[in-house]
Amino acid sequence: MADEAIEVTTTRQVATKGTAPLPEHSIRHRIRRTLGTLIWQATKLMIALWCLFNIALFGWVILNSFRGGSAIFSRPLELPKRVSLTNYVSAWTASSLGRGLFNTLTIVVTCTIITVALASMAAYVLARTNVPTAGPITSFFAIGLGIPVQVVMIPLWVAMNALSGFMWDTIGWWDERISLGMLYVATSLPFAVFLLTGFFRSLPTDLEEAAALDGASAWITFVKIMWPLARPGVLSAAMLTLMGLWNETLLALVFITDDKKYTLPQSLLALQGTMQYTSDWGGLFAGIVIVVIPTVLLYAILGKRLVEGMTLGSGK
Repeated sequence: MADEAIEVTTTRQVATKGTAPLPEHSIRHRIRRTLGTLIWQATKLMIALWCLFNIALFGWVILNSFRGGSAIFSRPLELPKRVSLTNYVSAWTASSLGRGLFNTLTIVVTCTIITVALASMAAYVLARTNVPTAGPITSFFAIGLGIPVQVVMIPLWVAMNALSGFMWDTIGWWDERISLGMLYVATSLPFAVFLLTGFFRSLPTDLEEAAALDGASAWITFVKIMWPLARPGVLSAAMLTLMGLWNETLLALVFITDDKKYTLPQSLLALQGTMQYTSDWGGLFAGIVIVVIPTVLLYAILGKRLVEGMTLGSGK
């Protein structure tokens, strides 16, 4: 009888198990998970729409770079009747975009190389050293990411003006582009060091230990072993630095006053002033394409490696 009673009780529990109410914490968990899924899907949709809007806008600029006159604004969605490079020739010669391109390439490429070289060495030391100050120094670099350059513009101008005056008094020569390059390196280092520090921390230490057993110095270990392993992260830092400096305008406007030393964004602003009075909007759009297309092509070619380098170093 006792066994039959136990069996009947178990059967009733199994029969009523499906209708038992869910615990309150399980309901809250399901609601939070559903809300999280909806928010994530809405975020992805907004990002996709934003990307499509920018792609469509850039395509519209490219199409209108082959048109001219006020028809661009009266009939903005009209396709160009013929493909001609007249606007590009006009934009290239009207405000010396060629000279601006040369200045930008010289400054940006040089500053990118210097920034990545300094950031690689600093990040490797911060990632591998065990001294107590490594963590606070890394935090200082991270804090530097949150300081807008506009906040320190006046101190930067005072410092660069004093440096320029000192060099003129000492050797009788100075170039504004050197001051701009120094500022580019200084403002790009925090992000590059922060990115590469995380990347070096994600690399295994076995090879370093093996190199130390073989008698290799720390410098040889870094140059011959660790730096090649960190190439994806270094490439990501270099690409992001280059694209950021390529489009930089504020510092160039403040520190470059000679029109023969203008960077490409400055030349584009000069082109805007020229085309505004002649209503050559097609030439202005052609200038925009000339300025933007190098970074677009660079990302199209190396974008996969950029994402790979950033994700590989995100684990730590």
